[in-house]
Amino acid sequence: MTAASKIEKLTSLPIPTEFGIEGMSCASCVARVERAIKAVPGVDAASVNLATERATVTFKDTVDATAVLQAIEGAGYEARIDTLEMVVEGMTCASCVSRVERALKAVPGVVDAAVNLATEKATVRYAAGTASVRALESAIRTAGYEPRSEIQTHQSAAADRRDVEMRSLAVRLVLSAILTLPLFVIEMGSHFIPGVHELVMDTIGMRESLYLQFALATVVLFGPGLAFFRKGVPNLLRLAPDMNSLVVLGTTAAWAYSAVATFVPAALPPGTVNVYYEAAAVIVTLILLGRYLEARAKGKTSQAIRRLLGLQAKTAFVERAGKFEEVSIEEVVVGDVIRIRPGEKVPVDGTVVSGNSYVDEAMITGEPVPVAKSVGSDVVGGTINKMGSFTFRATKVGADTVLAQIVRMVEAAQGAKLPIQALVDRVTSWFVPAVILAALLTFGAWMILGPTPALSFALVNAVAVLIIACPCAMGLATPTSIMVGTGRAAELGILFRRGEALQSLREARIVALDKTGTLTKGEPELTDIRVAEGFRREEVLAWVASIEALSEHPIAEAIVKAAEAEGLALGGVEGFEASPGYGVKGSVAGRSLLVGADRALVRAGVSVEGFAPLAEELSSKGGSPIYVAVDGKLAAIVAVSDPVKETTPEAIRSLHALGLEVAMITGDNRRTAEAVAAQLGIDRVIAEVRPEGKVEAVKRLREGGKVAFVGDGINDAPALTQADVGLAVGTGTDVAIESADVVLMSGDLTGVVRAVGLSRATIRNIKQNLFWAFVYNAGLVPVAAGLLYPVNGTLLSPVFAAGAMAMSSVFVLCNALRLRRIQP
Repeated sequence: MTAASKIEKLTSLPIPTEFGIEGMSCASCVARVERAIKAVPGVDAASVNLATERATVTFKDTVDATAVLQAIEGAGYEARIDTLEMVVEGMTCASCVSRVERALKAVPGVVDAAVNLATEKATVRYAAGTASVRALESAIRTAGYEPRSEIQTHQSAAADRRDVEMRSLAVRLVLSAILTLPLFVIEMGSHFIPGVHELVMDTIGMRESLYLQFALATVVLFGPGLAFFRKGVPNLLRLAPDMNSLVVLGTTAAWAYSAVATFVPAALPPGTVNVYYEAAAVIVTLILLGRYLEARAKGKTSQAIRRLLGLQAKTAFVERAGKFEEVSIEEVVVGDVIRIRPGEKVPVDGTVVSGNSYVDEAMITGEPVPVAKSVGSDVVGGTINKMGSFTFRATKVGADTVLAQIVRMVEAAQGAKLPIQALVDRVTSWFVPAVILAALLTFGAWMILGPTPALSFALVNAVAVLIIACPCAMGLATPTSIMVGTGRAAELGILFRRGEALQSLREARIVALDKTGTLTKGEPELTDIRVAEGFRREEVLAWVASIEALSEHPIAEAIVKAAEAEGLALGGVEGFEASPGYGVKGSVAGRSLLVGADRALVRAGVSVEGFAPLAEELSSKGGSPIYVAVDGKLAAIVAVSDPVKETTPEAIRSLHALGLEVAMITGDNRRTAEAVAAQLGIDRVIAEVRPEGKVEAVKRLREGGKVAFVGDGINDAPALTQADVGLAVGTGTDVAIESADVVLMSGDLTGVVRAVGLSRATIRNIKQNLFWAFVYNAGLVPVAAGLLYPVNGTLLSPVFAAGAMAMSSVFVLCNALRLRRIQP
């Protein structure tokens, strides 16, 4: 066998595809995954490596990555999914978006692809190891667009690119307008102003006037308008027409017909020798004007992100060798001590080590009141020191800072596709071909049924249909509203981690609230302690505080603080055990203690009936009764109350005003929970819920409609995930925040009201945009086709069609920009 034949044989062999797999722990896992993958139709061979956690799969024919991923998940494991963000240049309308998405989804290994026209970005999710950047870029180029290799493009780079685009559009627009103006005056002026016609005849002459119009129109079309041909013609040749293709067809038809009328008039039927140079040139000029206005408006949609990035300080005063010196922000590392003076921006996240001040955190939390900072307080990069001076130790720098994470969250939300976008995608997939068909039918109908000169009427109306039906407004309707809405939300301290939550939150009918830390301050206070006969108050409190000192529960912390405030000494604890949802137990000073809810004591065989009347009284005041058993006997009842946040009552009233039902889920006993609910006007109470029971509680609530759950603790994470929309208050734990769809940086319930208001306003804005885009196309295409001509003689000039098409996109963008000023 020759070397060439060997190479040919090797290259003809199937190329294996690799999949990353998580969750495997032993050889049986490997066998299970291999069996599942081999069972997928089209798989020739599969080999799973436990050490590398990868599966190497060879397909018989085409690569079906989705089927393999489903098989891996069906076997009980998780396939690693990588996410890639790419810039796509050259997209102009919704059909471009559909085309790029189809091309990317066709790449082997790609699970999903979402393209955003407003941000000009494609977000691709693919099985780790299956798709390369080169393959994705090639797919985009094959579809007729230009990808940029930079991944996770920074907003500054995007802004620079948009500035270059705007300058280019401005130059082309000015040149096109200068060339079109004399053309318009010569042709249209001759029709409507007799003096102009006579002037042209006397100075230029009829034949020379036509030559001049031809020259001017040709320069406009193949000069400033050349970009339409560069994009539109290749897409026509590959039978995938877009908006540029419609412009090319319309303007070329008008220009070519006019050229024939100018140079070979005998080739046209008698009475049809007319020229439409001005129509072709004005169409190009008006569409360039629309593109320029679009580019300017698009720049404003990402203003919120640019403002957030502008909060980042450029330098910091860092302690170096015992003295403070100014260094670039990139040189700051974790552990550096940084000095902040009045009026300066905090450069990175950290903890105050000396001094005190008030810091304006409005751009992070949305709250206008400066926050007091002292030793031990956390400070966030991008906030502004109002008065006083302090030093702090850097704890997070660069991409790890809160500000950087906020920017990433907002960018991710802005690039998301809402369920409502599915309708647009379905329509635009066939819209442009349908427009071309409508134009051909219009041409044929006027040729057959139209008055003399039928050819002229047919041409003008077909061109009008092509131009007016460009689906630019449809493509911009949803993404621009999402960009502006999520950006405005970030300014108000509301971070939509998932863009889909914008629509889900608007559809929520029930808001379920965790009590501790959400409705309340999360800092319980000991309000009462009553002991049974034979026990001393101070002694029991000291025992209880000793055992609670080993617990992380907020109620335990309140009891310990109360004991310390009374100067009581805490003793050692033996045999400590904590039972979530029940309580704690252990031995203190030789006495066996059980501290917890009534169900904990009942389970241990200790009756709590002796304190039943007192427990009811304490519960009616909003306290949480905690029982204490010593050596198997009921010894005391402790009342702990968690004060309601000052903003909670008004927030509950606002949620009711929005037509939402409010429910409270808590582990407190029913009497305490109902007392708090009555005080706040909460509609439904689900009490005595253990941490693992919150998921079931959310499921029960979902029977009455979509549920938004608000929580802040580790034990809220499953419920946040289970709910249709999970909202985590920013003062909560990282686990809760990571599990949520929306993060409320302010830490109180007014953020929920704002989030719901913003969600409703954004979806309403999207519907307005879509209504305009669809009604515009549905309503004006028949008019452009000449449907009203038999009724009242109305025809739509291609020039007016071009103007209306350009303005429809500008209208959609301007409507979306109204969200920047919303005050939910």
